[in-house]
Amino acid sequence: MSYYLETYHESMNKYNEELCGDKVEVIREDNSIVMVLADGLGSGVKANILSTLTAKIIGTMLANGSGIDEAVETIVSTLPVDKERGVAYSTFTILQLFKSGKGYLVEFDNPSAFRLNKEKLIPIETTTRVISEKIVREARFDVEQEDLFVIVSDGVVHAGIGGRLNLGWQWKNVGEYIQNANKDGMNTKAITKLLLNACSNLYNKKPGDDVTIAAVKAKRPVTLNLMVGPPADKKRDEEVVMRFAATDGVKVVCGGTTAQIVARELGKKIIPNFNYFNPSVPPTAEIDGIDLVTEGVITIKKALGLIKACVKQDSTMEDFLSLNNKDGASRLAKMILNEGTNINIFLGRAMNPAHENTEFPTSLSMKIGLVEEIVSYLNSIGKQVTLEYY
Repeated sequence: MSYYLETYHESMNKYNEELCGDKVEVIREDNSIVMVLADGLGSGVKANILSTLTAKIIGTMLANGSGIDEAVETIVSTLPVDKERGVAYSTFTILQLFKSGKGYLVEFDNPSAFRLNKEKLIPIETTTRVISEKIVREARFDVEQEDLFVIVSDGVVHAGIGGRLNLGWQWKNVGEYIQNANKDGMNTKAITKLLLNACSNLYNKKPGDDVTIAAVKAKRPVTLNLMVGPPADKKRDEEVVMRFAATDGVKVVCGGTTAQIVARELGKKIIPNFNYFNPSVPPTAEIDGIDLVTEGVITIKKALGLIKACVKQDSTMEDFLSLNNKDGASRLAKMILNEGTNINIFLGRAMNPAHENTEFPTSLSMKIGLVEEIVSYLNSIGKQVTLEYY
């Protein structure tokens, strides 16, 4: 199986520091990703320079086929020396995952990486060796479906030290927290946000150290096929519906007229739902063989708002929790964001007769614009999206 590798990382600066002393570099190759988390000595500008150099040098060298020995030797000879302490120093973690299911981990003085699968914390067995007088831990392992890897800077395990917690949060406690938080369907951004928020609370909103969290999840590739709107040429109804029905993966139909065409061409019945989970979102319906059937423009517009909220940099846990609501827009947004790794959109350009009323606040151009905006947000987070007009 070839895995889809979902990644996310975020940092929180030490209180009163404008620059973060941690740096994450993610290099995506055709068959793998390399994620490097570097933590520079101290904080502020110096730490930022050290960590940035470390992350970029290691990430680039590994991605270009260099070995870890060569990368570490280069780091040792390249990093500027701190005048006060007389050392050139940056700790780092390197995680390389291959889509084929192989993994490689290297750690130098950073907290050990966390590995979880289905809410179970799995220890990573490492060996140690010396490279350029530095002791590094290494591990090679097989990656399983739904494996979640979380790598952190020491600001995470130090959270609360001397304040709410005498000895800080401790690696074991962080692992238990991630274990409890890692529910089915949660993506790496939501898990990272949860952990970052917990650290902020332990620091009383004034972090005593830079905090960085980077996560990777190995997912089974899931294709989501989304049909929105009828074809401009009615003669193509059968052709388009049959192509849509023949696709592998999850199937979603948006729009009342579109649903009628799909049901007619497939010889199925539409079963309406009368549960209004949200008064501002029209109810869904059911067609045998289709995973979700929703109303059109109003639902898509609401779903776009939810997607925008979750994708933006300062999104909150409330934004992600809203995806668990039962209305059609929340279900649509959750399927697009959390379930589909590849999204195929069949976008019809027929004018909906229901929208020809001049008082109706929607138009064909609005529908197309909403869908194209969704595509732009999905592209920004690395989703593979194809958009076909007909």
